[in-house]
Amino acid sequence: MTRLRAAQRPRDRRLIGRTLLAAALLTAVAAVPATAAVAPQAAPTAAPAHSERDAPRDQLVAHFYGSYLDAIAAEGGGKLATTLRSFYLTPALRSELKRWEAKNHADGVLRAQDVPAGFRVTPSDSGAGHTWSTVRLTWGTTAHRTYTYLTVRQDLGTGKISAIRG
Repeated sequence: MTRLRAAQRPRDRRLIGRTLLAAALLTAVAAVPATAAVAPQAAPTAAPAHSERDAPRDQLVAHFYGSYLDAIAAEGGGKLATTLRSFYLTPALRSELKRWEAKNHADGVLRAQDVPAGFRVTPSDSGAGHTWSTVRLTWGTTAHRTYTYLTVRQDLGTGKISAIRG
């Protein structure tokens, strides 16, 4: 059994908890396609453009950014961050980010060289098989906060993030 050293600060405990949650999520998701194929499908019903069914789609972006920020802060962009990118991002976006990062010498997911102090995801519009969210990244100290904004597109068919614009 793996033992974690006792975290001294609440941020350290939250970081460890999110990292463990991300690892558990990645492990659990591998089993979902097999069980989803067996489950009976209900007939689709008409739904409004924004409904409770859309909430998990919007939450995926928040889950990704929360886990990704924790992974970057914990290991400086190591193996877990790469695994999270592989799971949440489309192959085309990963290739685009690789080119952007080589040109700009910064993290393409964050569009920055540093790790932000926090983030907030706000769902936006849906259409043409995509949904968009605005990600606000918080930088600086409590006394001197600044913000940057990213527009994140998610494919409804695959559930994967397919574009990040800043």
